[in-house]
Amino acid sequence: MIGVCILVYVLQKNDADGLVEEFGMVPALVSSPAATVVVSQRQAVRTPFGTQIVVVDRELPAPKLHPWTTLLSCIFLHGSFMHLLGNIWFLYIFGDNVEDRMGPCGYLIFFLGSGIAASLAHFAFQPTSPIPTIGASGAVAGIMGAYMLLNPHAKVVTLIPIFFILQMMVLPAPVFLGIWFVIQLVQGSFSMGSAQAAGVAWWAHAGGFLFGFLVAWFLGRQQHPTRPSVRVINPSDD
Repeated sequence: MIGVCILVYVLQKNDADGLVEEFGMVPALVSSPAATVVVSQRQAVRTPFGTQIVVVDRELPAPKLHPWTTLLSCIFLHGSFMHLLGNIWFLYIFGDNVEDRMGPCGYLIFFLGSGIAASLAHFAFQPTSPIPTIGASGAVAGIMGAYMLLNPHAKVVTLIPIFFILQMMVLPAPVFLGIWFVIQLVQGSFSMGSAQAAGVAWWAHAGGFLFGFLVAWFLGRQQHPTRPSVRVINPSDD
């Protein structure tokens, strides 16, 4: 999955806007596949008085695939190198342990399923947004949710800002991941009232995380089913 994301990003370098608009998930198109979506974009324009920023409205091109297929295709696209690096770094840290528990095929299905669940969560809270949604963050969040349940005693080394100084600390994985999940919920709540904040798919992160946690919990129940209680009756009690 890391290799696929890197390969797609390399392809994006030649046609970044085209791939994002054609294969990114646009919630407004998912809601109404035949609708015409207009987005406002800032552009720098040279004038006799210097460079000025103007807002230009334009129509998004029709997606090459059905808008519902972009629920999956969007997870392999990234907006910048740092966006890509952050996702593959978290995937590298948490992914191998989850794959060890699920097996390669199960892990692949789980990763893709987490991505789709994350896209659906973002769509549910932003169904009319014209902003293309991209990134593997939601799928990676699913891996993190599963990791939280499957590895309750693991430790995570993280950098925490304390009075503008980054302090390295070792935290229990459930604490680190739990705080991360709460942050996504809080940011998602704020994004519902801000068009600018809605550009970050906070609800996709939260939805993917919750999906991964529930899948890991369900698989754990299947592997360790609850044993029926047995009552011994003494014949003398009759």
